[in-house]
Amino acid sequence: MTGVVRLPTGADARICNELAPLAVVLVNGGSARAVPGTWSATSELLTSDLAPRFPGLAFAEVRYRVKTWNELDSCVADARAALDLVDRPALLVGFSMGGAVSIGACGHAAAAGVLGLAPWIPERLSLDGLRGKRLDVIHGSWDRYLPGIPGVSASSSKRGFDRARALGVEGTYTLIPRGLHGPALRRRSGSIVKLPCARAWIDGVAERLALFQAGGDSTCATGTR
Repeated sequence: MTGVVRLPTGADARICNELAPLAVVLVNGGSARAVPGTWSATSELLTSDLAPRFPGLAFAEVRYRVKTWNELDSCVADARAALDLVDRPALLVGFSMGGAVSIGACGHAAAAGVLGLAPWIPERLSLDGLRGKRLDVIHGSWDRYLPGIPGVSASSSKRGFDRARALGVEGTYTLIPRGLHGPALRRRSGSIVKLPCARAWIDGVAERLALFQAGGDSTCATGTR
């Protein structure tokens, strides 16, 4: 880890494998209330597990200035600033609200595509930035299924994925049986707790990163699993 870099927008990024020729930019979820950005437990878990396995990929975790879907443009600007920082072909990995943020930032010249993890893809969100790129989605089948636990339903992300496919966007949709809203949570102490099926999430992301690293974005299969 190279430490924290302050982006021109005022957001923060932390990068590892910084000299790698390709990059992965990871963006977090949010809330209705405007609160200061935090480091994502999901992004941190993925980076700690996958960065050593993919030394040819730089991993940039983004901490928004403010994390709320009511200021989505601000979060998109933070993601675009991270793409400016890495300044090389990059895959955007967006968790929850980060799915919408990644799609909003995907028009950036450095963005090769989006991997949405339990992504929020609202009906009003323009998908034009995905044209000529890829949208892959991984979602837990039990997201929003358990009472009192917030999240994004798999049926919602599937509608967004189908809307992208109707525009000619290539990609895959993968459902994790009994998966919840992502692979990890953070305790108040700051430590990370893996959720059930965390390994399935990590392995699904690893599969997509391997294709990206191999230059397989234009040739890998399209469909639903």
